[in-house]
Amino acid sequence: MLTRALCSVAALALTAGMATADYKLTILHTNDIHSRIESINKYDSTCKSDDEAEGKCFGGVARIKTMIDAKRADMAGQNLLVLDAGDPFQGSLFYTTYKGAAEAEFMEAIGYDVMAVGNHEFDDGPAGLEAFIDAVSFPVISGNLDLSSSAELKGKVGNHVVLDVGGRKVGVISALATDTVETSSPGKDVVFQDEIESLKADVAALEAEGVDIIIALNHVGLAKDLEIAGAVPGLDLVVGGHSHTLLSNTSDRAAGPYPTMVGDVPVVQAYAYSKYVGEITLTFDDAGNVTSAMGEPILLDASVVPDAAIAARVAEMGAPIEEMKQRVVAASGAAIEGNRSVCRVQECEMGNLVADAMLARVKDQGASIAIANAGGLRASIDEGEVTMGEVLTVLPFQNTLSTFEITGATVVAALENGVSQVEEVKGRFPQVAGLKFTWDPSVAPNEGRISDVMVATADGFAPIDMDKTYLVVTNNYVRNGGDGYKMFAGDDKNAYDYGPDLADVTAEYLAEHSPYQPYVDGRISSK
Repeated sequence: MLTRALCSVAALALTAGMATADYKLTILHTNDIHSRIESINKYDSTCKSDDEAEGKCFGGVARIKTMIDAKRADMAGQNLLVLDAGDPFQGSLFYTTYKGAAEAEFMEAIGYDVMAVGNHEFDDGPAGLEAFIDAVSFPVISGNLDLSSSAELKGKVGNHVVLDVGGRKVGVISALATDTVETSSPGKDVVFQDEIESLKADVAALEAEGVDIIIALNHVGLAKDLEIAGAVPGLDLVVGGHSHTLLSNTSDRAAGPYPTMVGDVPVVQAYAYSKYVGEITLTFDDAGNVTSAMGEPILLDASVVPDAAIAARVAEMGAPIEEMKQRVVAASGAAIEGNRSVCRVQECEMGNLVADAMLARVKDQGASIAIANAGGLRASIDEGEVTMGEVLTVLPFQNTLSTFEITGATVVAALENGVSQVEEVKGRFPQVAGLKFTWDPSVAPNEGRISDVMVATADGFAPIDMDKTYLVVTNNYVRNGGDGYKMFAGDDKNAYDYGPDLADVTAEYLAEHSPYQPYVDGRISSK
C-alpha cells in the first residue's frame, strides 16, 4: 500500500474558495490493454465461450466500446475526454497475427482522443509504431522522445496536444519510461530524454500559450508518476500506465486510493488488460485550479454487454487465429510429460523445457537462474508435430517473462517455499534451469528441506553464494508473489515484469531445437 503521505480521500476538497464559474471535466482512461481484444477471464487471459455464456468474463474491446458510448450518451453536452496511457500492443495472438492493426482499428472505433506511446509500441521497431499511427486519427504523443533522426517517426509523435473542450484549452503532455531501450526495440534513432525535465519543459510551453489545464498522460509506472506529480509544477492530473496498477476506493486489491493525491495533484491508473475503464471528474475554478477530484475505475464485468458490431468484428478477425492455433511450430521426438501429478512433486520434462526456454531467452542479459512454478504447466504434449494450440494449452495464462535481482539466500528461500506444499501437490513446486538442488521431505516445511543448491557456471556447477546477487528469470505471476513467492515481489529488485509471452518463448525454443527431445537430468533430487 502507498504511504499515507502520498494518499488522500477520493474527493479532494481544497481550501481555496470556489469560483462562480466552475468548469467540470471528466476523463475516461485505459492503460496497458496488451492486445486483450477478446474478453478475459479472472487470470487475465482469453476467456472461453462457455465461460462467457456463464457470465465469468471481463473486458475486451467490445465492452470498452459499450461503456464509453454509454458515458458519452449520459454526458451529452458535458466535457469529456477519452485517453489511453499506452501499451495496447503485445500480449495475445491478435497482436502476433495483426501486429497492431487490430488495436488501431478497435481504438479508432472506440474513439480515443489521445494516446501515449508505451514501451511495447516499439516491440516491432519504430516501423510498427509508425503503421499504427498512420491507421488512427487521434494523436499519439510522447514528450521525452527526440525523433529528429527517426525516418519512421519524425513528425508523427507529438510532444503534446491542446484540445478545445467546452470552450477551455486542455493540454495533454506525456513521458515514456527511459528504460524502454532495454525493454523493447526503439533502435538507435529514438533518443530518450529525462521524463521530469521533459514534462517541465512541455508545461512551460503550454502555459506560455495560455493553457491552464494540463494533464500528464504517462507510461512510466506508478512510482515515477508519483514522483512526477510532486516535481513538475503546473500539472492538474497524472494519468498513468506501465506498472499495471489498480488504484481504487472499493477494491481490497488496490495499491492505493483513486485518485492518489500528491499534494494537490491527483494520480490515477486503472489496472490493465481491458478489465477497467478509469473515470475521474475534475472541477476547476476559472483560474484553472483543481477544486475537486472524484472518481473510481469501472469494472467491465458481465453486466456490461459487449457492443454487437465490435464483437462481430472481433469474431471475424479471430477466425484466422483459431487457424493459427493449428499451426505446427516444431516436432517432439517423444511425449513431453507435463502432468500435474508429476510436475508438482519432482523434476519433469515439461518443467525442464519451459525453464530452459526462459533462461535461454534472457541469458544474454546476464540471467543465470530460471524458476518456473509447476502450477503454470497445464498439460503434456504428444510425440510428433507440436502445434501452437498445444503450447497454449500447456501455458494458457499469457504470463510474461520477468527478470529481477536477488541474493543467493533469497533463491534458497524461494526453493524452500517451492517444496513447502509438495504433500498437497500444490502448484508452487519449482521447476528450474541453471540450478540444481536437493530437498528432504522428512524435514518440516520451511524448516530446511533444501540443501546442496548448485548454480551453473562456465566450468560446470558451483555451490550457490548466499551473499551474491543473481539475475533470475521467472514469469510475472510468480515475480509478483504468486504461489507464495513473496520474496520475489517488491520494487527493490531492479525488476522488469513485462517481457515476451511465455508461450511464444517456449514455442520459439521448441522450433530452434526441433525435433525436441524431452529429458530430465537430475537437476532436482530428493533424499
